[in-house]
Amino acid sequence: MKKDRIGLKETRRSSRGVLRRLLREIGRDRAPLVLSLLLSVVSAALTLYVPILIGRAINLAVGQGAVDFAGIGRVLVALLVTVGVTGLFRYAVEVLNNRISCDVVRRLRIRAFGKIGRLPLSYIDSRGSGETVSRIVTDIDTVSDGLLIGFGQLLTGVLTILGTLAFLFWLSWILALIVLLVTPLSLFAARFIASRSHGYFLKQATLNGEETAFIDEMIGGQKVVQSLGAEEATRERFDAINDRFGRAALSAVFFSSLTNPVTRFVNAIVYAAVALAGALLTLSGVGGAAPLSVGALAAALAYATQYTKPFNEISGVVTELQNAMASLSRVFSLLDEPEEKPSKPDAPSLTEVAGRFDFDDVSFSYSPDRPLLKHISLRVRPGETVAIVGPTGCGKTTLINLLMRFYDVCDGAIRLDGADLRELDRRELRRQIGMVLQDSWIRAGSVAFNLAIGRPEATREEIEDAARRAHCDGFIRRMPDGYDTVLPEGGGNLSAGQKQLLSIARVMLCLPPILILDEATSSIDTRTEKKIRDALATLSEGRTSFIVAHRLSTVVSSDLILVMRDGDIVETGTHADLLAAGGFYAALYESQFGGKPKRRETP
Repeated sequence: MKKDRIGLKETRRSSRGVLRRLLREIGRDRAPLVLSLLLSVVSAALTLYVPILIGRAINLAVGQGAVDFAGIGRVLVALLVTVGVTGLFRYAVEVLNNRISCDVVRRLRIRAFGKIGRLPLSYIDSRGSGETVSRIVTDIDTVSDGLLIGFGQLLTGVLTILGTLAFLFWLSWILALIVLLVTPLSLFAARFIASRSHGYFLKQATLNGEETAFIDEMIGGQKVVQSLGAEEATRERFDAINDRFGRAALSAVFFSSLTNPVTRFVNAIVYAAVALAGALLTLSGVGGAAPLSVGALAAALAYATQYTKPFNEISGVVTELQNAMASLSRVFSLLDEPEEKPSKPDAPSLTEVAGRFDFDDVSFSYSPDRPLLKHISLRVRPGETVAIVGPTGCGKTTLINLLMRFYDVCDGAIRLDGADLRELDRRELRRQIGMVLQDSWIRAGSVAFNLAIGRPEATREEIEDAARRAHCDGFIRRMPDGYDTVLPEGGGNLSAGQKQLLSIARVMLCLPPILILDEATSSIDTRTEKKIRDALATLSEGRTSFIVAHRLSTVVSSDLILVMRDGDIVETGTHADLLAAGGFYAALYESQFGGKPKRRETP
């Protein structure tokens, strides 16, 4: 029970914090917000003036043969004008509120998308892409719906409540006090229910993100799922997530749906109390004061209805509002994630990069309790081709991540031309490095567009020349529109090898001084691999190159081979030297090619 109370307090604090930040976001649209407030005040005042006109008309028609038709006509004209002007002002308020809501959502989405580029790779690696997409798309859409529905009603509702009380005090202070005394019951009931439903909406939004992430994962791996016959297991896992999501959504809607009937019940009590007290005041008056007129009673009853209407409207959309607040808290939590440490303003310039790397006692781990790279020291001369080999999970890709500053070392230092990588500007460092990954990234767009991602200003002749050197010009020209063929996201029906060739051509177009090839030819046939090796050999002339490979045929001509095992570099040397040593590298080579090294060490 104590835990529930603590959790409830934390939820309330979180809700208040989210609301304050939302109000600050809305306040950035100052001009339309001020204009919306002014028009809302005027439209609320005109709306509240209508019962006064109706009361006057009633008073002009009280008594047999005492109907002032001319006076009633003038009141009806005033009533029509008031209603017409109120309608125009409310239309303008809706347009302004929609603009404010759309501006808030647009800014949130821009900030959330920009945040992805500033997040450390550790955040991306530790979360499913679908969950992050859900925050930027689904959650912000939910915020948009909640703002569009609730923002205008909250604004006009508050003004209507305050204005109604003022008019009621003007008509009868006794009726106004009756309304004020009963109102806290409605507020307490709404607050009590809303505070408990917020936690369920937050859980619903979280499970929605989990479900989106799972669907995204399954769509991306559908071929594997079908090839393994895992459809039933996948469906069962989805059903489990969907079932938890459904229960959370049902609980959220159930609790939030209680608000409307509870507030309507309390508001009915308000109306009944005003009607009863007003009838007595009409008959007798109070303290020697004149009795309340029939028109004033009619106006008071109309005000009682108008007073309770905002409570009913707000409670009617409380589901959307609570859902929007829960989604907004998830969006803000993404925006609050710690970013990559910014580069220093006085970072050394990288105008001419020779490509000398020094690893000085480098250690790194993704988590403190699981060390990965341990005390690595290494010297790489400019223009050398360095191959990194070893069994899966030994730290090859981690070493590349450190070179690219996707992660920073925990101890020691990596230096490029004498400058510590941590002192360099990340974007400038990465512009000096051309990287080809095992998983090729193809964007939705033309072939030429995909090849020129690193150099958007490249000419068509340069693009085609890079494609020829990467041996992908032939299959590109066989496409329906050649270099103008539009590829879907992910590459569509391109084979894995064709995607890798496009990635290699992309790097060849940029001609960076440093190359990193992470299993760059793993999906290419042996004949094409030889051509690509020749092309990469030409490309790497005079450039420092790092090659990560499992197929040792791609590293035999490297100037230096690093053999890694369990986060350590256990052997270094050329292909011939390592074979002659008969160590771990020789055992790896024998397992692939059946050679007979002098000494075998089981991997």
